[in-house]
Amino acid sequence: MRANFGKIHKSGKNKSPNFTQKFSTTQSSPEKSEDEVKRKMAPVLQSSQPWVEKYRPKQVKDVAHQEEVVRVLTNTLETANCPHMLFYGPPGTGKTTTALAIAHQLFGPELYKSRVLELNASDDRGINVVRTKIKTFAAVAVGSGQRRGGYPCPPYKIIILDEADSMTEDAQNALRRTMETYSKVTRFFFICNYISRIIEPLASRCAKFRFKPLSEEVMSSRVLHICNEEGLNLDAEALSTLSSISQGDLRRAITYLQGAARLFGSSITSKDLISVSGVIPPEVVEGLFAVCRSGDFDLANKEVNNIIAEGYPASLLLSQVTLLLFVLMVQHSRQCLYIIYSLLI
Repeated sequence: MRANFGKIHKSGKNKSPNFTQKFSTTQSSPEKSEDEVKRKMAPVLQSSQPWVEKYRPKQVKDVAHQEEVVRVLTNTLETANCPHMLFYGPPGTGKTTTALAIAHQLFGPELYKSRVLELNASDDRGINVVRTKIKTFAAVAVGSGQRRGGYPCPPYKIIILDEADSMTEDAQNALRRTMETYSKVTRFFFICNYISRIIEPLASRCAKFRFKPLSEEVMSSRVLHICNEEGLNLDAEALSTLSSISQGDLRRAITYLQGAARLFGSSITSKDLISVSGVIPPEVVEGLFAVCRSGDFDLANKEVNNIIAEGYPASLLLSQVTLLLFVLMVQHSRQCLYIIYSLLI
């Protein structure tokens, strides 16, 4: 019995390392599986990134179709002495991108979070926000200017107020006093669509930069660049449709393009883009216009009832009909001018 027990005990000793090794392998497998899951999820998370952010220019010089603004701001960045700035113009023309690029080029990734405050004034537009968030951030002093990591890092902070034209008049008046008090340590970047909604005392303290509407050629060039990067097939008709429904807003065009790519795959047609954008199909608008011109009340009533049944918004329908009328008027005026010119010759 002793001999047998000894053998068993000895064999148990021999097997114990294998058991330990097996146990340790079992314990480490969840860690490996988590790493594998992370590696597998990485492309998915990357693909889910909005293309507006993915293809947003990182430097001021890369902003499209705003040559005068880019030239002045590039010279300003060389001195790193930025004034208060007011960027205004149509949506999707690069105003927010430019403000963010300036902040990144001044402070770099290391100091960006501590030196830059981004606020959307359409959400935080009351006077309380000026008295709490903005004033608290603006009052904090910063160290002396010293280059860090190749970035100028000037001795001031930046507050970026997007959609500043949505702020109440009381909030803008309170902000004027904050600008005066903390101008040595804080710069304000105002971004708005309508400069007329910014009070004069606030606007007069800023260097103003007007952003021009983007031409169809500029938008098409940027969209085609994204299509090449993402492996999309977009024909000429679809490209023209995208430019039309986005109405000069590059951000909107990129958003529509990404939505269509996710829903319909790599080959995108005009119909796909219209479906994603939510606009009323052109044939519906043209059909309504045609029956109105015909003077047949019953036919027009039937067409209107069909549009109501489809659930199209009345405001959107009216805006698209107005746009169609404008296009027809322009075409008609060109024909008239051509006839007059022919008669004169």
